[in-house]
Amino acid sequence: MSTTESRQATTDATATAEAVADQAVKETLEDYTLRFAPRSYRRWTPMVVATTALGGIAYMADFSIGAGIGLAHGTGNALVAIAVAAVVIFITGFPLAYYGARYNIDLDLITRGSGFGYYGSVITSIIFASFTFIFFALEGAIMAQGLKLGLGLPLWLGYAVSTLMVIPLVIYGMKALSKLQVWTTPVWLLLMVAPLVYLVASDPGTVDRFLGYAGTNGDGAVNTASVLLGAGVCLSLIAQIGEQIDYLRFMPPKTQANKRAWWTAVVMAGPGWVVLGALKQAIGVFLAVYVIAEVGPAATPEPIQQFRGAFDAMMPSWMVIPLAVVLVVISQIKINVTNAYSGSLAWTNSFTRVTKRYPGRMVFVLVNLAFALALMEADMFSFLGGILGFYSNCAIAWVVTVATDIGVNKYVLKLSPLQPEFRRGMLHAVNPVGVVAFVAASGLSIAMYFHLLGDTLQPYSPVAAAVIAFVVTPLMAVVTKGRYYVRRTDDGIAEPLLDTDGNPSGVTLDCHVCHQPYERPDLTACVTHAAVVCSLCLSTDKAGAHVLPVTV
Repeated sequence: MSTTESRQATTDATATAEAVADQAVKETLEDYTLRFAPRSYRRWTPMVVATTALGGIAYMADFSIGAGIGLAHGTGNALVAIAVAAVVIFITGFPLAYYGARYNIDLDLITRGSGFGYYGSVITSIIFASFTFIFFALEGAIMAQGLKLGLGLPLWLGYAVSTLMVIPLVIYGMKALSKLQVWTTPVWLLLMVAPLVYLVASDPGTVDRFLGYAGTNGDGAVNTASVLLGAGVCLSLIAQIGEQIDYLRFMPPKTQANKRAWWTAVVMAGPGWVVLGALKQAIGVFLAVYVIAEVGPAATPEPIQQFRGAFDAMMPSWMVIPLAVVLVVISQIKINVTNAYSGSLAWTNSFTRVTKRYPGRMVFVLVNLAFALALMEADMFSFLGGILGFYSNCAIAWVVTVATDIGVNKYVLKLSPLQPEFRRGMLHAVNPVGVVAFVAASGLSIAMYFHLLGDTLQPYSPVAAAVIAFVVTPLMAVVTKGRYYVRRTDDGIAEPLLDTDGNPSGVTLDCHVCHQPYERPDLTACVTHAAVVCSLCLSTDKAGAHVLPVTV
């Protein structure tokens, strides 16, 4: 190729990249998809962000999960299983929530620089996207059950209604979601807590019956196998931290003036979500035991039936079904706008990196909803435990790998760069540290789950997923000596990446490809121009014309 042809090819590649970037900039629904959330956009107080994030865990699935575990293994095993899972989720969620809030990036961007690499984290993005549509389908099925009871709608139509109604609510991202979650949370809390308080106050015997319930699969005695089987189902929720971080990335900068409120919000809305989640699971066991005699064991995992029975004991009959339906509908809307939003981010992240084309987040809102609707129509609610038990192995392997990389490889071994990195050109395509640990942990635990290593080991699959990920992640970092975390340490920009408080810098520079201003952490120098380029333009650069070369 002649010099002239080479220059023309570079010019054509640049023009194509600029056209793609311009399309992405004009995408009004972006809500900082794929990129660092800038300081200029993060105008909410820590408590508003926390309330919005906690509003996303208003799902009813916890009541079903708790009821299912309690009915099968008894109250004692269920409560211990719920507690074990909650401790694991809290410990692993803390470093992830801190990184998301401190550096204003979502879990996919955290994963890229915490052991997986630029393309390696595509695997985990797909896992997280699967989490969102599985739980969207579960919540949609619960809402359809409520609509059938309250309005007589057939389930297939209820599935469609629960899917389509979230589309207008999820279009505008964080600005709309913060208002929705803040205003609906008080009503949701009142409807959820009031019947429980009434039942315990009016009939203390319900507590004795609850604590003494033995379950259908045993004598009620606490045993390791039952606890671990139950904990495995609860641990399928470990990926919920990703949805919490989708909100926490909009936290304001941490300063001396706001540090107490900042930490309170991060802990409460980050790993602290599991405290409320565990309480809801325990309430699910309580309500299931309460209504089992009135409705029958087949209906007790259905939250609409649980709250119908609870409301029936405390108010006139004409109010029971309407209030139960209102609770279910509010809960479903609060969580499924989050599922649709977070799922669209995960799918868009994966698609853009693989194809180097940004289709717009709304495309993947619809894709995620289509997957969820297909699961609902396939009656996934009837085999909920099996789906969640299998899925938890993959989710545990991923989250524990990333949490271990942050907590051990970064802060103890110091083999992983302390400052997170997510930009193309700065990272290796694949980092064997996280990828090998994840594949080993998920592969072996799934084999155990499906009895391939014997019936005795089957209940221990979630434990295996966590232990293998925790051991192999630092082991791989030591073996590779941390060589595969970053491909270069200098992004070519003299301006510091962090301010004097250790927060991402708010200094803005113009991307020469899309001609828009972006804050310092979202930019790198361009290899072909004496200018800077933003992370999304780098992601959509098919020819790699702007990507910095390797230096380490």
